[in-house]
Amino acid sequence: MRSAEIQMYGRRTGILIEGDHDYTFTYHASYLADPSARAISLSLPLQAESFKDKRLFPFFDGLIPEGWLLDIAEQTWKLDPRDRMGLLLACCHDCIGAVSVIPMETVND
Repeated sequence: MRSAEIQMYGRRTGILIEGDHDYTFTYHASYLADPSARAISLSLPLQAESFKDKRLFPFFDGLIPEGWLLDIAEQTWKLDPRDRMGLLLACCHDCIGAVSVIPMETVND
C-alpha cells in the first residue's frame, strides 16, 4: 500500500491510501474539529466517514501534471503513465494551489 498526507495551505488535512483494489481518503479528526476547516474539494465534503473508490478520486487525479510536464516527469523518474498514484506522489508535493500531497512511508499489511 502507498499513502500520502494531504495538506491544504500547509495544514494536515487528511490521508489518502492506495489499497490493493481501491483508494481511501479520510479527513483527520483534528481537522474536522476545527471550525475554520474547509473541504479540499466539492466532491470530498467534510465528513468523518472515509471516502472509497476503485479509481483515484478525480480531484487528486486532476492535480497530476499534463502534456510536456507529465512527459518530463515520466522520463526523469521513469514513471508509468498508468500509475496515477505514483505520479501523484512524485509530482504533487508542491502543486500550484492550496493542496499538497506528501508521500508517507510504505505501509505493509
